[in-house]
Amino acid sequence: MCGRFVLRASPEQLQSLFELAEAPRSEPRYNIAPTQPVLSVRASPYTGKREATFLNWGLIPSWAQDPKIGYRMINARSETAAEKPSFRAAFKYRRCIVPADGFYEWKKENGGKQPYLIALKSGAVFGIAGLWERWEREGSVIESCTLLTTGPNELLASVHNRMPVILEPEDYDEWLDQSVQKADSLLHLMRPCTGAAMQVVPVSTVVNNPRNEDPACVAPIG
Repeated sequence: MCGRFVLRASPEQLQSLFELAEAPRSEPRYNIAPTQPVLSVRASPYTGKREATFLNWGLIPSWAQDPKIGYRMINARSETAAEKPSFRAAFKYRRCIVPADGFYEWKKENGGKQPYLIALKSGAVFGIAGLWERWEREGSVIESCTLLTTGPNELLASVHNRMPVILEPEDYDEWLDQSVQKADSLLHLMRPCTGAAMQVVPVSTVVNNPRNEDPACVAPIG
């Protein structure tokens, strides 16, 4: 799964990479956790043009009676998301990209769990494939998202059995294209990023507490 991630890129970097008309209002984040608002890139439901917006992390299906269901929907398996009732409509009509420049995983070591920061060797921002939904009840509106996961690449296999689906920049248009609604035509994008392009760095357990939100979370140890 992917339960925490990092986004330190400047608004200008994000605007350039994701070809946005305006730079998003974002600040460096070192420990983004479920239920928090996360910066997301999507095709606007009103204009169809690419836009950046904030979505609550933890997808709430439009038919859900209780929005707390989102706590259990932070990730969706890319292999089955197009078939699951909770994600089926979003996979078809409401896909998004969640920018990140690193994510955390924990590995059992020496009787405890060691956190690792996983990122591209280049340090570049990457886009995680996501789905979003709009939930509305009695005048209350929540837009939320989930991150798609896949099997690990050769580098991450020893750390965790899942990893987020990291899209190549040349695939962004296809993933966000609202005219593409057949899951079969998108499944080729649901592959693990090559391990040769990534690095795994042990970091302090300060990241274990989601209330900790500073550069100490990403500082290498050892």
